[in-house]
Amino acid sequence: MSQGKVLVAQGGGPTAVINQSLAGVVLESRKGKNASPVYGAFHGVRGIIDEDFTNLSRESASNLEKVAATPSSALGSTRDKPDEKYCREILAALQAHNIDRFFYIGGNDSSDTLRILSSQARKERYPLRCVHVPKTIDNDLVLNDHTPGFPSAARFVAGAFAGVSLDIRAIPGVYVGVVMGRHAGFLTAAAALARHHDGDGPHLIYLPERSFNQRAFLRDVKRVYERLGRCVIAVSEGIHDSRGVPIATKLAGEVERDAHGNVQLSGTGALGDMLTKTIKDNLGISRVRADTLGYLQRSFLGCVSHVDQREARKAGEVAVRFAAQNKDGSVTIRRKPGKAYKADYKLVGLSAVGGKTRTMPNAYIAKSGTDVTGAFRDYLRPLLGSGLPTTARLGGKRVKKILG
Repeated sequence: MSQGKVLVAQGGGPTAVINQSLAGVVLESRKGKNASPVYGAFHGVRGIIDEDFTNLSRESASNLEKVAATPSSALGSTRDKPDEKYCREILAALQAHNIDRFFYIGGNDSSDTLRILSSQARKERYPLRCVHVPKTIDNDLVLNDHTPGFPSAARFVAGAFAGVSLDIRAIPGVYVGVVMGRHAGFLTAAAALARHHDGDGPHLIYLPERSFNQRAFLRDVKRVYERLGRCVIAVSEGIHDSRGVPIATKLAGEVERDAHGNVQLSGTGALGDMLTKTIKDNLGISRVRADTLGYLQRSFLGCVSHVDQREARKAGEVAVRFAAQNKDGSVTIRRKPGKAYKADYKLVGLSAVGGKTRTMPNAYIAKSGTDVTGAFRDYLRPLLGSGLPTTARLGGKRVKKILG
């Protein structure tokens, strides 16, 4: 058994279940009479450099369970993208505190950070185990069937669009909902699970896996509106033109970028505003509204998938077991074959996941490019957990008119 300390940190956007992974790492690491101390770094890798640690070995199991059931990142997070120089500073802090196992809960950039750090540790012959615990609502980690955080966010999106569809049915108009998803449309596509009856929205779904054409968009909206008298639209924040330029960037005078070089797409309602104006100006429909779901998708309290909770916890636990086998890598979730849904957990190389992006398979996208297939609905349904809300309609016949 290693005599060094354990460190866990969280990176990237918070989710509804990221603290389940945190609890999984901590409680699994604390098993046994000779368990090593477990530290947590506040605000991800930035907290490591700042030596901003907390001793998680002193947290009671009961409080850790309460934290696990609480959305958002209990340790705080960061958008820092470490380069080799940054990782040398991380390694120096780890060495100073005698930390020999580091678990980083995050997305593909977090995995890439561990790849650099692991390589530097080997060069310096420092016995450091680096294991990436997957997390992202975008569901865009390669080699994973799905990623912790996505099912709960998808459950929220489906519920939100179910409610909107009922609203727009009551007072007809056009609604545009902008959903997170820079390159992958999984979360936007989840809106399709809102449909319970014929005519339910979303009636149109636009994903970053397909180029966005404004003329085709207007034709689509007009067709649905003329047929139903209303139209509910789900749009990914990452929709782009045929040249790959995000539609949102065309609307901003100045383009803001994060530490990873990514254009900021979520901090404004400009995309929704532009699409509503386009509809009003070209189709003459007066009642057109838009929302940008934004942060609401990530840590919404009250609609968490129990499947997501269970798998996020398990991902943290198996990460500790892989490290105990002196392995570095990224934990992945795979779906087992069979009618009943079951998941398996495998470890893959950090370089296989780090810095790479998974997008929706063509088999999940309808030929029209504005909807999803039954295969996608079958893929997503078991991840959302039980107890999904349902809707009903009045079934009585209309009364015959007397006055005309």
